[in-house]
Amino acid sequence: MLVETGSAMTVLARFRQVRAETMVFAGRLTPEDMMVQSCAEASPVKWHLAHTSWFFETFVLAEFLAGYQAFHPEFHWLFNSYYKALGEMPEKKLRASFSRPALEEILAYRRHVDAGIVRLLENGAENEAVRRVVLGLEHEYQHLELAATDIKHAFFTNPLHPAYLHGAPGEPASAPEPVWVRFAPEAPGLIACGVTPEAAAVESFAFDNETPRHQRFQLPYELASRLVSCAEYLAFLEDDGYARPELWLSEGWDRMREEGWQAPLYWQRDAASAAGWRVFTLRGWQSLESLLATPVCHLSFFEAEAYARWAGCRLPTEFEWEYAVAASAVEGNLLESGRLHPAVAAAAEPGRVAQLWGDVWEWTQSPYTGYPGYRTLPGALGEYNGKFMSSQMVLRGGSCVTPRASVRETYRNFFAPGTRWQFSGLRLARDVAEG
Repeated sequence: MLVETGSAMTVLARFRQVRAETMVFAGRLTPEDMMVQSCAEASPVKWHLAHTSWFFETFVLAEFLAGYQAFHPEFHWLFNSYYKALGEMPEKKLRASFSRPALEEILAYRRHVDAGIVRLLENGAENEAVRRVVLGLEHEYQHLELAATDIKHAFFTNPLHPAYLHGAPGEPASAPEPVWVRFAPEAPGLIACGVTPEAAAVESFAFDNETPRHQRFQLPYELASRLVSCAEYLAFLEDDGYARPELWLSEGWDRMREEGWQAPLYWQRDAASAAGWRVFTLRGWQSLESLLATPVCHLSFFEAEAYARWAGCRLPTEFEWEYAVAASAVEGNLLESGRLHPAVAAAAEPGRVAQLWGDVWEWTQSPYTGYPGYRTLPGALGEYNGKFMSSQMVLRGGSCVTPRASVRETYRNFFAPGTRWQFSGLRLARDVAEG
């Protein structure tokens, strides 16, 4: 992968930490919770626990640990996700159909793989093996975040609506007024984006889709100083935003009508609420009025784009976002905060923007494609990112369930434009006339 070999013992310490973090999150769930697959995008938590172990076994241990014995001969195909070069796999929609292997066997599988990685790193792994362990850790962080989004949807579809955590964090009654922050690249307006492969290291990982570093021409633009709030999105609803075709892309309008969208995912009408809605969170149901100042989330790209058009603005490009965040510390409402829901923005310093990290993944208007000169990795690992560069849109910044160590200014998340189960929201942008 795109790393230089660092200390194997440093990587081993990170390996133990990341694997433990996954189990801490899963530790609040019952075995029955871990079996549920409630929507097409989701996977059972038990599958996430197995698949992340499969990744280390398949791409690291099977190739680099002499004498390694696979835990179970059927796991090679059973927990393959989408790597067609490696053979067959069950249909994704069937992942919840398998009551076996039992959770105890999955946990034993994790221990077996962990022991193999420890042995490999303690005995002096070659450079490529260390690189792949680091890739596996980034992969596990992605699945930890997916487990959080998946279990939220599973609990929402359960008629008992259980909460992952109890007790709602207190929120300020209002958000700071948004202001526009201008960004004007130096003439002739060229900005650098992405990562140089040679600059990536074990301590500063980059996926292949973040490379190569290249230049873009950028006109002056402005970004809103914070994310769009629930109160602001409620105004869009109350202005018949879901009934005005002039605001919507054609595909978005059709998708919204077909699926009956009337509000963001997890909003439900509630006569007892002063705002008329309640919102399901990982802490259970909350009244919308208690969340009005927090960023709106669980929007599709189509909804975010329609709101931006209604507001007389647009979504930023991914390159505008990256230029605005350059060299800023990764600080914000991420997984480690324990909130597990977007938080009210703090007032931004003059000339700066807030909420760049965490809270919600920010939809951009940029399609997910390869940068100029992009090349996929050789072999099956080339399927990790490159094969999805079609019909997807880029999101930036991380969310309230993203591990802090897994985000950076060049990180490119991507989803199909109709995706709503992810913690996704938006920030407004607008053009600036020159002169």
